[in-house]
Amino acid sequence: MAPSPLSYRSSMSANQFIEVNARRLAYRSLGDGVPLILCTRFRGNMDLWDPAFLDALADKGFRVITFDYSGLGLSSGEATYDPGEMVRDVKDLMHSLELGRAVVGGWSLGGMVAQLALAMMADRISHVVLLATSPPGPIVKAAEQLFYETAAHPVTTSEDEVILFFEPRDEASRIAARASAQRIASRQAGHSVAVPWEWALKNLGSSPKNPAFPAAAVLDALRLTSIPVLHIAGDHDIVFPVENWYALNQRLPTLQLHTFPRAGHAPHHQHPQAAAECIATFVQTTS
Repeated sequence: MAPSPLSYRSSMSANQFIEVNARRLAYRSLGDGVPLILCTRFRGNMDLWDPAFLDALADKGFRVITFDYSGLGLSSGEATYDPGEMVRDVKDLMHSLELGRAVVGGWSLGGMVAQLALAMMADRISHVVLLATSPPGPIVKAAEQLFYETAAHPVTTSEDEVILFFEPRDEASRIAARASAQRIASRQAGHSVAVPWEWALKNLGSSPKNPAFPAAAVLDALRLTSIPVLHIAGDHDIVFPVENWYALNQRLPTLQLHTFPRAGHAPHHQHPQAAAECIATFVQTTS
């Protein structure tokens, strides 16, 4: 029998705040153990992580920390979608919460932030976990125009979510999309604030870019790092195709790749327990 919505602990986790560098950062913390900071996606806030994924991570021995970027959601300050600026939120959270060394993870745009954290704070990071994001530098396969058309909608419909995050051609993926949406909707109180559509649209652009993540220094850091890096993807991601990571085989010495079949831009929502198991095994078996 599937658990009831209220059985997801992360759906009831309290909003907490730190005051740092003239702004207030909102965050939630779940579980005890190895600290894992998760940086969210474009138009994401703390509410839009699948609680089954967060709970599974906590059950695997992580202290899972989600947060709203500066100026977005429940956080104050100046909003930006420049990963070079957004990485300050990770740095300030780690310092204010006295985390010591931590695992840093990121989904989509948040994966770019996590890669910058590796490049800028290597002494504070034990592992990097990337979820459906782009590597830095030139890519071999661009995003699909469908992503830009769908992501620009002011209100995201259930069908939009299937297109953006799952595999519309696969019925099992469509079923997983509905189940994930129900889990995300299970939070009853203490909601974050939606990212303003007009502001997000200005940062989106209207067509695919190459490179999607123009950061040569980050690519150099990935080539030279000894920090283990895991990328989890679906085999049909319409914005950040996984083929771009496979093109870097033998060039990034610590990179591991895990690809789910018949999955899209949210493999950790389609397969929350399996993705959490993959992350836990990765952290436990690499150093």
